[in-house]
Amino acid sequence: MNSNPVIATLGRRLRLAVIGGGPGSFIGGMHRMAARIDDCFELVAGVLSSDPQRAISRAREIGLKEGRGYGSVAEMLDAENRREDGADIIAIMTPNDSHFEYAMAALDQGFDVICDKPMTNTIEEARTLHDKVVRSKRIFCLTHNYSGYPMTRQARAMVSAGELGIIRLVQVEYVQGGKADESKPDRTSGPRSWRFDPAKGGPSLVMGDIGTHAHNLVRFICHQEVTEVCAEVGAIVPGRKVDDFAGALLRLENGARGSFWVTQAAAGVENSLRIRVSGTKGSLEWLQELPQILTFKPLGAPAQIRTPNGPGTLPLSAKSSRISAGHPEGFPEGFANIYKDAAEAVACRIAGKEADPLALHFPTSADGLAGILFVDAVLRSSNNDSSWEKVG
Repeated sequence: MNSNPVIATLGRRLRLAVIGGGPGSFIGGMHRMAARIDDCFELVAGVLSSDPQRAISRAREIGLKEGRGYGSVAEMLDAENRREDGADIIAIMTPNDSHFEYAMAALDQGFDVICDKPMTNTIEEARTLHDKVVRSKRIFCLTHNYSGYPMTRQARAMVSAGELGIIRLVQVEYVQGGKADESKPDRTSGPRSWRFDPAKGGPSLVMGDIGTHAHNLVRFICHQEVTEVCAEVGAIVPGRKVDDFAGALLRLENGARGSFWVTQAAAGVENSLRIRVSGTKGSLEWLQELPQILTFKPLGAPAQIRTPNGPGTLPLSAKSSRISAGHPEGFPEGFANIYKDAAEAVACRIAGKEADPLALHFPTSADGLAGILFVDAVLRSSNNDSSWEKVG
């Protein structure tokens, strides 16, 4: 079991305030669970709805103290900034179009920020927000939670250690079936209908929802930027007005080649994120639905299996595992690793200390900007007869 780095550094938990993710929200519940798993945070305040009265009533439902549930984001940031026991960090889990506004406002008030992906809907906003983070010297964590899994971190560490040699090929796919129902091409009502509105969800539903995750995982494991894409984006379901499919060929900065395929319209598939990375010395394979297993296939030798805290575990992976070998960990724990790393970085910033380098692998505003640039390049390529387009 890992010790609590925040209490060890500050002598207390970080005080967390949330924006969005009220009762009944899957992602809101996941954020709050991730914050609790390692006991690094105390949830102290929140704005749980865009409706002021509902926001206050929902704050009571999740156990916030009287007066710490607020009717608006501006009210909360101002009040928490003036309290001696006010929030240290703001977590944002609202529709995509508000990420920029709320993150900028939180940074303006001196708060550190945890933000759901994608970081913004536009390149201009992404650049502005990233620049703000750099100037403010505050911690900004983007919850690409798949980079928190012990075995994706094992893969990153193995690539970094040179165990794969020079990366030559990458194949990544993220396949879901939740939007395969052809009788309902677009959702116009309900709690997640905003995803089908480009003004709120962004220019591409599938790219914003899952394409940015797949792209981030390539960069995270390979230590390489995607520099060019040749892509096709569109809708498989007849009559659908938003994208539910994207495929692309990739060129990486070291000359490696790759393929990228994401869809939310594969009937019957649940949450199949898969990546294969091949180098001059061997290949790695990982599937999110079997997250405990990382397969290493060295050149000219039998395949090997890596598991959390099993033989061959490297320090970055070991730091991300809470239990002994052979016990399952998954989606909530990967999410929690992102929260724990961000907490350790924030605690060290407050205390004026250097953070453990193993805690500095969480996605940042730079990763958020890279994701938005990738989405833009994919869409430009698709709109230009699948021409090769530079990322950035």
